[in-house]
Order: sequence, then C-alpha cells, then structure tokens
Amino acid sequence: MISRRAGSHKQLNLFFQDNRERENEMPASDLSSVVTFCGLLLLAYLLGSIPWGLILSRIFAREDIRLKGSGNIGATNVTRQTGVIPGLLTLAGDMLKGALPVYLVLAAFGPIGGSDDIYAAAVALAAFLGHLFPVYLKFRDGGKGVATAAGCFALISPGAVLAAVVVFVAMVSMARRVSAGSLSAAAVLPFAVWIITDSAIMTAVAGMVALLIFIRHRDNIKRLLAGNEPEFRLKKEGSD
Repeated sequence: MISRRAGSHKQLNLFFQDNRERENEMPASDLSSVVTFCGLLLLAYLLGSIPWGLILSRIFAREDIRLKGSGNIGATNVTRQTGVIPGLLTLAGDMLKGALPVYLVLAAFGPIGGSDDIYAAAVALAAFLGHLFPVYLKFRDGGKGVATAAGCFALISPGAVLAAVVVFVAMVSMARRVSAGSLSAAAVLPFAVWIITDSAIMTAVAGMVALLIFIRHRDNIKRLLAGNEPEFRLKKEGSD
C-alpha cells in the first residue's frame, strides 16, 4: 500500500513538473514572437519612410523634388523633373522598401495562408504608411503609395500584383496618364488578392491600401475629370 501511494505521488509530481515546464516555455516563445513582430513593424515603417525620390533628385539634379512639378516624391514626378534614370531608381527603391520587410516577416512567421497572415498584413501596411507619412519628413510630403504597395503585395500575392500591373499598363497605354493606370490598378488589387489568396485579412489590407491610394490621388482625379491631367512622357520636362 505504501509503495503504491509513493508511486502515485511520484507520478503526480512528474505531471505537475511537466506542466510547469510547459507553462514556462510558452510565455518565452510568445514573448519572442511579440518582440520579433514589433521589431519588424518598426523596421517596416522606417524603411517605408525613406524618401527615395527626394534623395535621388538631390543626387542627380541637386534640387528638391517637392518644389518641382506636382511636388510629389514618387517616381512619376521624379521622371518628369529629373529624367528616366532617377525615375526608375526611385521606382525600384520605393518597391524594395515595401518588399524587404514583407520578405522578413514571411521568413519569420511563415507563408501566406493561415492564422499568421495578420503579421504580414500589418507589416505591409506599416511600410505603406511609412511611405505616405514619412517620419524623416515630419510625417508630411509623402508619396502616393503605388510602388510601395506593389512591392509589398508582390511577395504576398504575386498573381494579384501581376493582374494589377496588366491593368496599369493597359490604362496608361490608352489614357496616356499614369494616374489613370495607378487608380485602375489600385481598384483591381483587393479583388485580385481575394480571388488568389482567399484571405480575408489580406483582402482587407489591400482594400485599405487601395482606398488610401485613391485619397492620395484626389487632385489627380479632379484633373482627370476636368480633362487637364498632364500626359506622361518618358523624358524630362522641357527637353526635346
């Protein structure tokens, strides 16, 4: 009888010890995930805030792109005011600052298609908002977000971005206005993301991004409706 009780007590002690070890392990794992996620959120915003258009226009033309043309720091205005090469470099930089943090969050938390989608969605949104409201420019004079959004979603849903790019190229070819292509691509993106990923979280973020792109293009929309939105040409304004 004594040996049975001793055996039972030993089993109970092992059971409670095992539970305590599990309890101690889980918070550490959760804490690590929280720290990683918060770090990636901050990194995404800081990367998204880098004003490549402003930096490159100063390097190539020694001028403040915010005081030229439309005043926007995006690739379209940079191309118009400083030339094709700085414009393409601005496009690449704006896309990369969206793609890099998304790549890192996918590497840390896994691919799209599960409950962890919220991590990639939040990091993508942080990079996008960094471009719109850059900390380095006192949260003002940000871009319109098209290239950065493309960089983010190129890793989240390449097929959706491909569909948006096709629409963009078609609209620019027909209308000769980049804004028309950007708005059309933004409108298509949430639907393409929903069809391809079947992720409600990603679709919601794509919808938020599209809405913000439309808001940032409100002046372009007015000019398009009035018929005085300038055409896009692959050369610096004032050059023949």
